[in-house]
Amino acid sequence: MSILQHSDNLVLVLDFGSQYTHLITRRIRGLHVTSVCLPAGTSLESIQALKPAVVILSGGPHSVHLDGAPTVPEGFFEYVKGKGIPVLGICYGLHLIVKLLGGEVKPAERQEYGRMQISAVEGSKLYGSLAGAVDNQTVWMSHGDEAVRLPEGFRVVATSVQGNIAAIENAEANIYALQYHPEVTHSEKGAETLRYFLLEVCGIVADWQLQNVLKEEIEKVSKMVGPDDHVICALSGGVDSAVAATLVHRAIGDRLHCVFVDNGLCRYKERERVMATFEKDLHLPVTCWDATEQFLGKLKGVVDPERKRKIIGAEFIAVFDEFSHKLEREIGKKPAFLVQGTLYPDVIESCPPPGSGKSHSHTIKSHHNVGGLPPDMQLKLVEPLKWLFKDEVREMGKLLGVPASFVSRHPFPGPGLAVRIMGDVTQGNALETIRLADEIFINSIKEAGLYDKIWQAFAVYLPVKTVGVQGDKRTHSHAVALRAITSEDGMTADW
Repeated sequence: MSILQHSDNLVLVLDFGSQYTHLITRRIRGLHVTSVCLPAGTSLESIQALKPAVVILSGGPHSVHLDGAPTVPEGFFEYVKGKGIPVLGICYGLHLIVKLLGGEVKPAERQEYGRMQISAVEGSKLYGSLAGAVDNQTVWMSHGDEAVRLPEGFRVVATSVQGNIAAIENAEANIYALQYHPEVTHSEKGAETLRYFLLEVCGIVADWQLQNVLKEEIEKVSKMVGPDDHVICALSGGVDSAVAATLVHRAIGDRLHCVFVDNGLCRYKERERVMATFEKDLHLPVTCWDATEQFLGKLKGVVDPERKRKIIGAEFIAVFDEFSHKLEREIGKKPAFLVQGTLYPDVIESCPPPGSGKSHSHTIKSHHNVGGLPPDMQLKLVEPLKWLFKDEVREMGKLLGVPASFVSRHPFPGPGLAVRIMGDVTQGNALETIRLADEIFINSIKEAGLYDKIWQAFAVYLPVKTVGVQGDKRTHSHAVALRAITSEDGMTADW
């Protein structure tokens, strides 16, 4: 799992299914502290092998008092006690701590969702010198259960305005818990609370650097790909594939062969612009593969967005396989690997928790690069960015010298305009309309000096018609929606 695991200051987050779980990991890395997230079903042996300095139990959609609710492995609390490892529970994690250590959790009489004000008590170890600063702060709640009786040795160190428990601690046992989510930006002092807990309460050293991750990923790719193996990489024109390709090229040189697939679902003049930029700025040899008819033919009549994603994923793999055979004829050797710019959020959203074979959270959506891969795929995957978040990839791109035009581009979905057209993408002039609308929208944002302040902006072709006036005539045609969001990391967002 790369350098993210190899640290004496590793903070391990156990994922119990909250949509915010991986944001905890991101916030911790933002403090320059090494952190990884593993599914709640991870064995005690696997946890011990990581030698974590701190363990955080995440939130989740389940109730601890119901049968089948996810839990920590048997012997977990004996292990952390024996090693003196601090534990922090968040939301469901608080309920789990309370229940497993002898307390009681019940459905709350006054459930709390959204913003809520809390008050902290003086003299707690959890808040320490922060107590005054975090008192009367607004936090983000999301729970339907509550702790009604605490285990022996625990005390309440913060309460909500409704009188519910907001934070507890057993300082002697080094176990702490928050009922709210400090990892989301809606919790005013959340980041400060995490920083104080990790650096001051737990004594963690902030020694995680992206440069070290980059160095190890390059070394890992060099070892994974044999000295005579060739690799193909699909370039989309976005930051993820550009950074992944540049990293792999740094590792294996000209044995990397890039292909840009025009699937007919690209933005306005994307093909011409992307190919010119690849040659001029990235200096990567790229083959342009026109598969417009192939993709649109398979998508004709399909309206369900999940089906679109699966079809597009399968067609991409088919194209890569075909490109691989063509390349084999040219170089006399079959490429063995396929590079993909898969990111941490891609894996999280497609089938959380990643790699577990089970799920305590709910699938948000399938990604074309993780949801459509057939088991008999002939190419082995190289995913050097799989454990990184979008903003980390942008920073890595800067370290690799990727042009600012790539690093700062707004995210564009792998399935392209197929998921920005509600309904059949081949209907009428939907693709041409959405391309032009999107181009006008993005250019307007750039002219207003807002492009770099916005995380993602795009147009959507709606399956509804509305009346309008063009020239001197009344029209009745499809409506287009314009969307723009701000975000720090692509995990939570505001309009």
